[in-house]
Amino acid sequence: MASDGFTTCLWFDGRAEEAAQHYISIFKNSRLGRITHYTGVEPGGPAGSVLTVEFEANGQKFVGLNGGPQFTFSEAISFQVHCADQDEVDYYWSKLSEGGEEGPCGWVKDKFGVSWQIVPTVLIDMIADADPGKAKRATEAMMKMGKLDIAALQAAYDGA
Repeated sequence: MASDGFTTCLWFDGRAEEAAQHYISIFKNSRLGRITHYTGVEPGGPAGSVLTVEFEANGQKFVGLNGGPQFTFSEAISFQVHCADQDEVDYYWSKLSEGGEEGPCGWVKDKFGVSWQIVPTVLIDMIADADPGKAKRATEAMMKMGKLDIAALQAAYDGA
């Protein structure tokens, strides 16, 4: 059986095309794909309005569905953005929180209600360290932050 992986479907209330354009403007390796329209047969939208928008963000396949107001996003599902350095953390934090909400521990909710975790890759190594003291210090430092600060995380990890 052939498969080309997974596509994440995000349910929007009439803003799928706007969301797709927003995400492809932020992430490298992104593109807009097919757009389908309501035909008047399916429930949910007037004939001719946008039904779905296919897009890739950072190489990950998505489809935005204009399904109506019945369902909204929650923090139970989020997307992790792995960042190589503080400049990337700052960039994604700024772009994804614009018009949304900044949260604790590297979390943001964008203007569409989608939750993102802006994570420096070095933090993953720190909290997985075999030395429980180092892992605990890094985790404690992270728990006190909104946007993650790599230098402060490193200092805590090092015991400084």
